Amino acid sequence: MTNDLLTVTGLRKSFGGVLATDELNLCVRKGEIHAIIGPNGAGKTTLIRQLTGEIKQDHGHITFAGGNIDKCSIPARCHKGLARTFQITSLFQDFTVLQNVVLAVQAQAGHSFRFWKNVNNDKSLTDPARQYLTRVGLETKEHVLVSALSHGEQRQLEIAVALASKPKMLLMDEPMAGMSVEDSWKLVDTLKVLKDQQNTILLIEHDMDVVFALADRISVLVYGRIIATGTAAEIKHDPEVRMAYLGDEGGLDACG
Repeated sequence: MTNDLLTVTGLRKSFGGVLATDELNLCVRKGEIHAIIGPNGAGKTTLIRQLTGEIKQDHGHITFAGGNIDKCSIPARCHKGLARTFQITSLFQDFTVLQNVVLAVQAQAGHSFRFWKNVNNDKSLTDPARQYLTRVGLETKEHVLVSALSHGEQRQLEIAVALASKPKMLLMDEPMAGMSVEDSWKLVDTLKVLKDQQNTILLIEHDMDVVFALADRISVLVYGRIIATGTAAEIKHDPEVRMAYLGDEGGLDACG
């Protein structure tokens, strides 16, 4: 029985004369953190947008959780358990941390949004919301307004909100972008906890230290094609990967 949660086969997308994804093949296993790395313009964000359904591939197939999702809308893919974080923030800045997660719990449970009712005393909503906050390390911040959180803490909250939808896979596109070094490593610790809990994460990240600290497997995307997939050690010593990174042999070795 296959352990693949996401399978991409022959994915192709062009914009005019530019091939953004070129017969791309990818498999992500259940319970792993799988990182996608590559030079600027390699097609990483285009790949994510095809997975979420934001743009339609010209050719190829996407299978998720055992079913073909080629024709599924963005909401349908979310309903199937594919959640993207760090896109355009969906946090309510004037709500508390807890209230933001409570709203996500309500949505997942199919409840109407009871904006005019004080939900702070509804334990069926607040108890699971607090559990998600604990998982991302924000349990002491539940009564803080989102607008008062640091950039890194807002990223942690976005993960809690995403987890409240009970996704089968989290898609994370450059989660460390714009973060301080301290906040980046706090987020790494959060993702390590999720990794220990066997959450499946597809991570696009340019920070190689972060990638090598987190990823079970790494795929290297160059000119729309996956040229190598393997562990951090395998990727570091792959000659084609070294060539793709302009022969900077010290660069990969310096990353852990």
